[in-house]
Amino acid sequence: MKIRGFLAAVLLCGLAAPASTQERVTLGWGRMFTNDGLGDLEDRWRTGSYTVSRVRGPSWSGELPGRFGEILEFRARAEIIAPENLTVAAPGDRRYAGVLAFGVHSHFQTAGLETSLGLDLAISGEQTGISDLQDALHDLFGMSRPRVASDQIANGFHPTLVLETGRSFRLGDATIRPFAEAQAGLETFVRGGLDLAFGSYGRGALMIREHTTGQRYRAVAGSPEPGWSFLLGGDVAHVFDSELLPEGGAAVLSDSRSRLRAGIAWQGDRRSVLFGLTRLGKEFEGQPEAQTVGSINLQLNF
Repeated sequence: MKIRGFLAAVLLCGLAAPASTQERVTLGWGRMFTNDGLGDLEDRWRTGSYTVSRVRGPSWSGELPGRFGEILEFRARAEIIAPENLTVAAPGDRRYAGVLAFGVHSHFQTAGLETSLGLDLAISGEQTGISDLQDALHDLFGMSRPRVASDQIANGFHPTLVLETGRSFRLGDATIRPFAEAQAGLETFVRGGLDLAFGSYGRGALMIREHTTGQRYRAVAGSPEPGWSFLLGGDVAHVFDSELLPEGGAAVLSDSRSRLRAGIAWQGDRRSVLFGLTRLGKEFEGQPEAQTVGSINLQLNF
């Protein structure tokens, strides 16, 4: 924890330092909604999340700058994680968790590698108010209320460092991008994977990876080429520890985690839409099966 705190302080100092004498402007926004109801039509495990990002920098040329801190993404995320049954959790199932995360990430290029490095402050527990919000919404729509939230993950503050690096290769009309990721904090893991895109979606744009699914979506527009694109991807992680599946709990953390995803995107002159499905592998030993979640990203420019 001391090492993580020191690295976090160093990173914050670097992000706070002015990258250039040019004035920063808002370059774009990124948003992604993910829900189990759009995939398995259930309300369990990685049941729902919403991420919004504001990207600021001097300008966007269609390529990442070569300097850390020049382009900054200010990110906020809300997530609900739950056992399979919201009324009574089965023995060995995971505990309910509400998570809020706020962070700043720099996107840059070094040695030909597309890199993202940032720090999130993840907040867990009843203090987030997420369980109260879900309870009110379920009551309003006549759905089962999350009574399991009475035994949710404890209140906590978790500084979380996130690093991703990858490289894109053009193969005709397709783009292939191997990547590696490391995270330390709320959950600590290393991950490797591959993204494949058929079509022009994302070319010349700043792309952001959604936390839960790994789906990549546009935050800063490039030079849009209208049309359809098809997206595929997958990755495998080795997980060292997780505050969401604490040691000694009923659910035993699995040390490996996989994701398989597919998506379809339509790009118009001033708007775009992306819908993706992601198969999330088992995250704990007692989890009876994998789950499929759906994600939506909608961009409208008037």
